[in-house]
Amino acid sequence: MRVMHLITNMMGTGGAEVMLLRLASAIGGERPIIVSLMDVSERHRQVIADHDLDVRPLKVRSTAGMMKSVLTVRQLIRNERPDALMCWLYHAMVVGQVAAWRVADEVPVYWNVRQSLDDMSSFSASTRTALQLTRLLSSRPTGIVFNSSRALHLHRQFGYRNPNLVTIPNGFDFVEEIPVNARRPLVFGIAGRLHPQKDYATFFAAASHAHRCHPEIRFVAAGSGLTLDSAIVRQMIADAGLPLSAIELRGNVSDMAGFYHDIDALVLSSRTEGFPNVVAEAMSFAKPVISTDVGDAAVIVGDSGFIVPPGDVTALADAMDRMQGLRPSEYAVLAAAAKRRVDSVYPLARVAELYDLFFRGAPAPPAASEGQSRSV
Repeated sequence: MRVMHLITNMMGTGGAEVMLLRLASAIGGERPIIVSLMDVSERHRQVIADHDLDVRPLKVRSTAGMMKSVLTVRQLIRNERPDALMCWLYHAMVVGQVAAWRVADEVPVYWNVRQSLDDMSSFSASTRTALQLTRLLSSRPTGIVFNSSRALHLHRQFGYRNPNLVTIPNGFDFVEEIPVNARRPLVFGIAGRLHPQKDYATFFAAASHAHRCHPEIRFVAAGSGLTLDSAIVRQMIADAGLPLSAIELRGNVSDMAGFYHDIDALVLSSRTEGFPNVVAEAMSFAKPVISTDVGDAAVIVGDSGFIVPPGDVTALADAMDRMQGLRPSEYAVLAAAAKRRVDSVYPLARVAELYDLFFRGAPAPPAASEGQSRSV
């Protein structure tokens, strides 16, 4: 099959953009077409060149431009005649669905939802508008993929009406064997762009509490906006009472493998997620995870880490305390379990196979078992 992928933007480094490029590189069939309504970052362009992908940015810059893009996308569908159109993220779902309406041969349209609805207050006004429009259009696509079972459940509650709703998790390339060293975990990392849904205020507050109890603990934060140049970041750290000497702010990082190698455990403090890529990526590098109970984070972590309620500073700090208090041998067992779980449950080849089955209308077997998570 030849699939055209339509995504809102490829300027960021979020899970949707990364997973789309992984899938386009791994799935069989003819060379896919990737259309970005806005633009493509230099970082993604390198991946695109390495895998010889056909990517076309439309350079949309405004709401008016988003509306006009419907005509451009419609013409692309007519010219390229794909076997299927897969729309990633809410704005692209709206544009793609309208653009494909009454196009010759009725190209089937699929949606790919990458967001849970645990906390919609963190959405921008534009995202909330697009979300409402997708609810009205939700019966139109041939099928809808969610990257987490929680996202599917919450969107159904929100009002999505479609008989073909499936959950397909993110997939990951196998990371070489990672030596698991028995040691006391003292370096906690967090990765994600500076955005309200990531709830960095809670992370900094919990980190400050943990550091007061254990001054030897250190923290590393990676993600767009996470630098001392940001007044917002400086204020959050000051409000939390976390010494600047205790945290390294790396900003936007291209070498994520280096980041994972440098930490002992990953922390996710988000208020809402679908399938948080950083959780599974950290686990693939044999790093245990402390995560808030958002999206399918608890499903991914299973029994290889700790799960806490979102927005709970005390619970997050207690989980850090519990992690650093592990004996070296206990830490090694947890780290090995994290890697083993990701390698066995979320291989990219299997996820690509599930997408292929979905496009062909075949029933897709479950891709993962839920397992149990450790709560604190």
